Amino acid sequence: MTAPDLSSPVAVVGTGTMGQGIAQVALVAGHAVRLYDAVPGRAREAADAIGARLDRLVEKDRLAAADRDAARGRLLPTEELGGLADCTLVVEAVLERLDAKQELFRALEDIVAEDCLFATNTSSLSVTAVGGALRAPGRLVGLHFFNPAPLMPLVEVVSGFATDVTSATRAYETARAWGKTPVACADTPGFIVNRIARPFYAEAFAVYEAQGADPATIDAVLRECGGFRMGAFELTDLIGQDVNESVTHSVWQAFFQDVRFTPSLAQRRLVESGRLGRKSGQGWYDYGDGTTEAERSEPHTAEEAAPPAYVVAEGDLGPAAELLALIREAGIQVREDEEDHGTRLVLPGGGQLALADGQTSVEFRDVVYFDLALDYRRATRVALSASQDTTSATLSEAIGLFQALGKKVSVIGDVPGMIVARTVARIVDLAHDAVAKGVATEEDVDTAMRLGVNYPLGPFEWSRRLGRNWAYALLDDLHLRDPSGRYAPSLALYRHAYATDKREGSTS
Repeated sequence: MTAPDLSSPVAVVGTGTMGQGIAQVALVAGHAVRLYDAVPGRAREAADAIGARLDRLVEKDRLAAADRDAARGRLLPTEELGGLADCTLVVEAVLERLDAKQELFRALEDIVAEDCLFATNTSSLSVTAVGGALRAPGRLVGLHFFNPAPLMPLVEVVSGFATDVTSATRAYETARAWGKTPVACADTPGFIVNRIARPFYAEAFAVYEAQGADPATIDAVLRECGGFRMGAFELTDLIGQDVNESVTHSVWQAFFQDVRFTPSLAQRRLVESGRLGRKSGQGWYDYGDGTTEAERSEPHTAEEAAPPAYVVAEGDLGPAAELLALIREAGIQVREDEEDHGTRLVLPGGGQLALADGQTSVEFRDVVYFDLALDYRRATRVALSASQDTTSATLSEAIGLFQALGKKVSVIGDVPGMIVARTVARIVDLAHDAVAKGVATEEDVDTAMRLGVNYPLGPFEWSRRLGRNWAYALLDDLHLRDPSGRYAPSLALYRHAYATDKREGSTS
């Protein structure tokens, strides 16, 4: 089955921000679009708003005036559901309430043809449950657009338990014909993006709740070291704290309160206080009266320190191996200890510098941990973690070393796994778990996370870069220090790491 022919009208039910965006996408693709909203007059208001957005596209030379005029001529608001009778596709974007969506589609079954495809844009409800109220649930599929729909390229095509293969294929081809990048996934809580993205927020909030660092510092490390476009605190302020928490809570409940998806108490308090982010003027940051940029406190940045004259490299530093070249380029001597099989740097004063591995500094004598970076050469900031037992001389040498490499340095508390490392490890773990359970393919997971939430790398791309055993080893160490189950590696990640080790062992 292919996408609906351009001569076939499509319908959008629900004319809020998402409904208007989906309608605009269909219009620009060349379809006639019917708009319906249960509130009288809303469909006409939405049509006017879409027309105004098309005008702005013309002003910006992103749309020809003739194409705008043609699109406007294809847009028809209607006050009655019966006005959708000849549509071959109906996409709903109404309230996120199961009963409301079920009632709508039940009514449509008596209006449209039997071969009309139904699509729900739900982001948090079960597609299977929405379709469960229908006489023919096989015609219903999830088409989860991301906001703003005209700009965001990703569409998750979600097959419910009863969704026909032909329906899923039609929906997939429709999204592609509309200029989007579709990914196929099974009906699981959070689908792909909202399931796998939970640790990005959760781990930042956990570091904050443990008083490891303040929001501005955590955000800066995620951006400037981890390569993420935005930090977790500024991103949830943009999304809306109530919206982000609602999705987290929905996924947690849908997974029977699985500890891996536990919501943040700090975020709950923020929502209870009415500090919802940019839309309320205050969230994790203060946005002032009508301003668009947050009045953020500055991230913690260490004072200038003298670099060490040399370092001793014990092992190859694993994912941080490129640091050795950077250190040499900075004019600092690197002495290599070939007899030691560790993965750390020894500083002139005897202290050690090691990549975050899920352990804590306090467990060892005079150790400073440094965080994972997406690209140590391009990173502009690196986080260090030390305990009360770390000597000031060792910490100073570690700070001076990274400053000599041109990096700003943020010193955080003795947090196992630090910030970027624990976040990436958990994202990788949830991705492996999702693929093992048939949610989506590795390729679609990587595509979804890059396009849906702008991650610098997909989880499987990251996993291959870091080494197959890296995420498992870090989470296993974290689990020993926090046996709640939050950091317990999934069976899928265990199998992935163990199979690799076994193959390497058999050839050694």
